[in-house]
Amino acid sequence: MFRNMAAALIVHEKIDTTHAKAMELRGIVERLITKAAKAGDVVGKPLDSLSVDERARQVHLRRIVNKFLPQVYDDGQGEFVDIIHKLFFVLGPRFKDRPGGYTRVTKIGTRRGDAAPLARIEFVS
Repeated sequence: MFRNMAAALIVHEKIDTTHAKAMELRGIVERLITKAAKAGDVVGKPLDSLSVDERARQVHLRRIVNKFLPQVYDDGQGEFVDIIHKLFFVLGPRFKDRPGGYTRVTKIGTRRGDAAPLARIEFVS
């Protein structure tokens, strides 16, 4: 469940869920973004333009993230998004200089059916 939620958060950059699930998902996604941002100065550069050591580090980090996330994700509009590419080429460079705290959890009320507390988890800008 959290793999799919993490993939949806990376693709859509915000999702609505229960507060407990949002708080649990926050730690998972923050670790994934830290891995993407940890590549240093080579974040977002194509692999063929890197040195051997930099390429090995990039491939290692991508494989670690790929263990947890699916390779592609259906965005609901009929298009498939490459999650690893978005994580390493869009979100990694965006949060490269930020030391943590990539997500924000905001309470948005209660669910109508069972009054469960709802929250929106999104990336900070």
